[in-house]
Amino acid sequence: MQDEKREINSLLPEELEEAVKALGEPAYRAKQIFTWLTRGVGSFSEMSNLSRPLREKLEQSFTLVKPEVLRRQVSQQDGTVKYLWRLADGNAVESVVMRYSYGNTVCISSQVGCRQGCIFCASTGLGFIRNLTAGEMLAEVLWSGLDSGVPITGIVLMGIGEPLENYDNVRRFLQLVNHPAGLNIGMRHISLSTCGLVPGINRLAEENLQLTLSISLHAPDQETRVKLMPIARRYDVEALVDACEDYFRRTQRRISFEYALIQGVNDSDAQAQALSRLMKRTHGHLNLIPLNRVEGSPLIPGDTRAFSKKLSDLGVNVTVRRRLGADIEAACGQLRRKEAT
Repeated sequence: MQDEKREINSLLPEELEEAVKALGEPAYRAKQIFTWLTRGVGSFSEMSNLSRPLREKLEQSFTLVKPEVLRRQVSQQDGTVKYLWRLADGNAVESVVMRYSYGNTVCISSQVGCRQGCIFCASTGLGFIRNLTAGEMLAEVLWSGLDSGVPITGIVLMGIGEPLENYDNVRRFLQLVNHPAGLNIGMRHISLSTCGLVPGINRLAEENLQLTLSISLHAPDQETRVKLMPIARRYDVEALVDACEDYFRRTQRRISFEYALIQGVNDSDAQAQALSRLMKRTHGHLNLIPLNRVEGSPLIPGDTRAFSKKLSDLGVNVTVRRRLGADIEAACGQLRRKEAT
């Protein structure tokens, strides 16, 4: 039986060099190939400075990631662009390009679907299919920039899926996107959001990658959080806060805590007080999120202005997230795995 082809976009430069030498080619060809992969090519035949025999060898040994744009939507409010990508196996994921005064950020997915079950998030609605490869995540960044025509200067892993459940592939993606010979996007321009997988947070702390860690908190008390986020049954609030304290101690990187405000659920005075204590323990920053409407959800957005003032008066470092792409369902919590219609 013929060996399964390897995905060339997921190979680190040193691995690519070994692969090229195994094909009987000089090592310097690996740099040429890596450059082509960084530019974005849809076929090996486009690598015009490689010999035809080498291109044929690559075709026989590797697959090349090039997602297909199934749908492109542009917000009439703020220019945000949402993409629905078809992957090689027919599955689809979404990513979003957001424009800010300081640069352009792409929000990418790390899994096809999501199994976490957070009740305020559309991404979990159709279930989990599989993890994305490092090359597929890299392709989201690369092709979002190429298709939108804007340079990508920042990345947030906050799209579909739980990044820390796909830890090894995400770690490889970070190495690739950060590589000086590649897109060279610095770790401090990358944010990774987790619903609270404590073992993954501990691994990140050990590696000290200097990215920005974002915790989807959404409630400071166990009783409320477990109603909103099933993951809280495995890792309760106290365990999560302990992991965050350790993360800050090891990395000296301030954690951003995400908090979608829901009327009558997580917006009480007592919860504001609890948040104040939690932020002081972790040296964290609270990112207050206006709850975005999700089809079929009974949840009602809370008053972010009033709650933000309440927190500020308690000494909490808090900002209200700017709402981008809501008219095309590209805002926080609205991405989902779906087919084009």
